[in-house]
Order: sequence, then C-alpha cells, then structure tokens
Amino acid sequence: MDIQCIVIVIGVILFSMTLHEAMHGFMAYLLGDDTAKHQGRLTLNPVKHIDPFMTILLPVFLAMAGMPIFGGAKPVQFDPNKVKYGEWGAALVALAGPLTNLLIAFLAFGVGVLSGIITTLGVEVSLFGQIVLAMVSVNLGFFVFNMLPIPPLDGSRVVYALAPDFIRRGMEVIERSGVFLVFALVLLFSSQIGSFMSGVINAILGFFMVLFGVK
Repeated sequence: MDIQCIVIVIGVILFSMTLHEAMHGFMAYLLGDDTAKHQGRLTLNPVKHIDPFMTILLPVFLAMAGMPIFGGAKPVQFDPNKVKYGEWGAALVALAGPLTNLLIAFLAFGVGVLSGIITTLGVEVSLFGQIVLAMVSVNLGFFVFNMLPIPPLDGSRVVYALAPDFIRRGMEVIERSGVFLVFALVLLFSSQIGSFMSGVINAILGFFMVLFGVK
C-alpha cells in the first residue's frame, strides 16, 4: 500500500467507526437510555470515539498485510436495564453499529456500480475507485467481525437475547475479559478468523453483485 491508500483507509475507518459508535448511542437513546448522551457520545466527532490501536493501528496493519480489515473504537456504554424491551432492546442497540457498516458498504457498492467504477472486470484503478473499494471492504470487515458472537462484540448481544439464562451468565463471565479476549482470539486464530471473514465477505459481495446486476 502507498501513502495515498493508507490515508484513504484511515479516513474511511474514522468515518465508518464514528457512525458505528454514534448509532449505538442514538439507538440506546431512542430506546430510553441517556447514558451515551451524558457521556458526550451522541456525536459525529471522531475524536470522541477513537481508540488509537483498535480504530487506526490494527485496521491499517491488516490492510497492509492484505487481510480482511476489522477493528473497533471506544465502546459506547449503555444501561441494558434502562432500554425498552429488555434483552431484545439491548440487542437492537448492539446491532445498530454493524448494520450501519453493512448499509455504508451497500451504498458505496451501489455508487460504484452506478458510476461505472465497479464492473464485471473489477474496480477501476483511480482515486475514486480506491475510495469506493475502501468503503466497501472496510465496512464489510467491520460488519462481519463485530457480528461474531464473542463477548464483548456486538453479535454476542443477539445470543444474549436468544440464549437461556445459564448461557447468559457464562457469557457475562467471558465479557469481563473485554477486548483482551478478542485480542487473544485474533492472535491465536488469525488465519481461521481471516478465512471465515473472507468467505462471508465474498458471499455478501456476491449478493451485492446480483442485486445490482453485475454479472
């Protein structure tokens, strides 16, 4: 990757993760919890959401290594006891972030197709093409990674809503390890996680291509 690509990737990451975290806060606020508001997280100012390692260093390193891009930001805190609908409300708060990334990827892909940047031959080699490619790949990576059902990732909240009580209690114990567990899993199973994410991302891209008629 050259300097231009790195700058584009960093810019897309900051934009994408800011929306991801802000949507967690806005969804929680919509469902009755004002914790994020009091902490100043209902904002599109990226400075409020950045974690230097998870938001910038890790995704850029993965991009330079040619691996699926994923990462995170400072988690937006919310009180599950304050949101409406119990565990299902907490699941909606969690899903708001990764679904925002999926929507961004979908819109970017659509813009790429309609503008002629994305064709059956691939992505046009241009500045705009690099931006579109980064928007799609970064946001799909964030979506797939954050939907993994591993506490404290967003996908685990869906398991909380569906699982019996004894499994929830076990997941709460795991969640206390926070991001350290995620780091450990990434280090120990990087190739497996990368292969899984690549497979899911390719499947989603295939679905996008069908929807937009790219054959």
